[in-house]
Formats: sequence, C-alpha cells, structure tokens
Amino acid sequence: MSQSSLSFQIEPVSKAQDHVIQQKIDLKTKPPGALGMLESLALQIARIQGPQQLQIVKPTMLVFAGDHGIAAEGVSIAPSEVTHQMVQNFAHGGAAINVFCRQLGFTLEVIDCGILTPVEGVEGIIDQRLGAGTGAIHLEPAMSLDSVDKGFAMARELIERHHQAGCNLVAFGEMGIGNTSSAAAIMAAMMQLEVADCVGRGTGINSETLARKLTLVELALLSHQSAMTGPKQVLACLGGFEIVQMTGAMLAAAERKMLVVVDGFIATAAALVAVTINANVRDYLIFAHRSEEQGHQRMLAHLQAKPLLSLGLRLGEGTGAALALPLIQAAANFYNQMASFSDAGIEAVV
Repeated sequence: MSQSSLSFQIEPVSKAQDHVIQQKIDLKTKPPGALGMLESLALQIARIQGPQQLQIVKPTMLVFAGDHGIAAEGVSIAPSEVTHQMVQNFAHGGAAINVFCRQLGFTLEVIDCGILTPVEGVEGIIDQRLGAGTGAIHLEPAMSLDSVDKGFAMARELIERHHQAGCNLVAFGEMGIGNTSSAAAIMAAMMQLEVADCVGRGTGINSETLARKLTLVELALLSHQSAMTGPKQVLACLGGFEIVQMTGAMLAAAERKMLVVVDGFIATAAALVAVTINANVRDYLIFAHRSEEQGHQRMLAHLQAKPLLSLGLRLGEGTGAALALPLIQAAANFYNQMASFSDAGIEAVV
C-alpha cells in the first residue's frame, strides 16, 4: 500500500473573508448575535464553502459497525451478538437511526467494519471488514498497524464515492458492543487522563460492571504504554475497527472540504484521533450533541467544541448527528434567504 494512499492533504479553512461573512450575518434583519450558535455555524460553513451561497447537498449518514474483544468480559449490558442483530435491524429499517434519517432526509449507509459474524442475505450492508472483532485490548493489541492503514484506505474510498456523487455533508455514527471501553481507553491515552475520568456507564451498566470495565481499561493502558508512540499506534492498541474507519473517513472528508457531523462519545474519540493526526480536520467538524457518557463533556472541551444539542442521548448509531441536520440547514438558509436591513427597508440595529 503506497504512502500516498495513507496521507491526507487537508487545507485549513481561510479566514480572509471573515469580515465579509460576518457583515452579511450582522446585516440580516435581527439584532447582532440574536441567532446565537446558528450564526457561528453559518460562519463555519461559509469559511469552508465561500461567502456567497451556502448549500447542504445529499447529506449522508455513515454508520460504522464493529465488535470488540473486550466485550467478552461483560463490560456492557448486552453481549456482542447484539451488534450483529442491530446491524440486521439497520438493514431492515427498524432502528432509531433509520427513523430519523427517513424523517430528516439523510441517505443512510451501514458499513460492516468487522462484526463477529457478517450479516448475510441482506442488501445494504457495505463490506469493509478488517476482521471478526478486535483483540481484547486488556490482553493484546486490538489490531495490527497494517489493519489501521487498511481501514484508513477503505474509509477514503468510501468518502471519495460520496464526494464524487455530489455529497458535501457526511455524518458519522457507530454500532459495536464494548466500544465505549475502547473510546474511553483512547481518550485516556490521547489526553493523558486518569481512566476514572474517561470510563462511563455506556449502555447503562451497574456499579459492579463499571468497576470491572474500569479495571480492564486501566490494564489495557498499562499493557500498551510503551507501544503507543503516536495516534495510529493508539488505534492499533486500543481502537475498534469502526473507530479506525470513522477516523479515516473524517480525515478523508476534511481533505475533500466536506462538512463532517460528529455524533457522540465514540465518534468524538475518532475525531480526537483525527485532529491529532492532522489539526486542520478541526475546521470541518460540527459537533452534534453532548451525550450522557461521562467523558464526553471533557473530550468536547479539549476539542474546543460547542455541541448544537444536549438531549440526554446515549444511544449512538448517529442519532444525535441526524437530529442536528435541521439546525445546520437552518444556518445555511438564514444566511442565504433572510433579508438584510436594506433589503427590507428597516433601519439597521447593528
């Protein structure tokens, strides 16, 4: 695999037109700042797309699924078999993410990055398998560095297909029993935090299970301490196949100047790794919501992210990212369509 296929050329957004964009926002028929976070969101989109006309084209929700070896230790309320069952549910249109995507106008794609047992005989599942579940991170590395590179390459091809089809906004969700353990371990390693500050209750585990989860994640960090010399190494030691491909897809989407909508705790862990690999990714990220998972608020603060929503969500699947789409569309539409004071013949209040 060539090095060129594994490096990402991501341009930082230009702030040269900020005064033009901000003036256009400020001269709308409203008091300055009255549309709150929609105004900063419009500014972000205009930095990426240019100050003239904003557009959201073919918004696409990508849900990455993978299984985790650590799940065999009972760190979740559900066994790994539920990952397979939920991927089937996605394919049949019965999950929350299906409902929201139908309602809000997202195209939904589900990617099997490496669940234990593939879903067979069902259309609509994209095969990008890196294996049948990761290694148990407290006992061995999750995967090889070659698997990380292969996952990045697959993710880039996926994003390229959507980019060529005209899509300019991708949202990221995930499914994988045990993946909050992996995300918490990544967070602790990348942010140099105590494990207790990162590990939460995930799907709603009890205190006994939480204590076991905490112990296993601490063991994983100790086991791989010397091997985690960079962000890709952290993914190889602690990651999930779905987290790897989300990370690669974020890098690839930023390279193509697409808007990237980040869901909850696990997707934000992928964003943390992506930003560490290339800081320019941050310019393209829109953080959809603050989840109920314990470490999410701290990770968002580290990324200087103000999420659009706070609804007490802890489902994953991209549900928070889906619900953010109307707000993103509203930011683009007020920028494009709202009258200025001069248009409306109203005395300016700026």
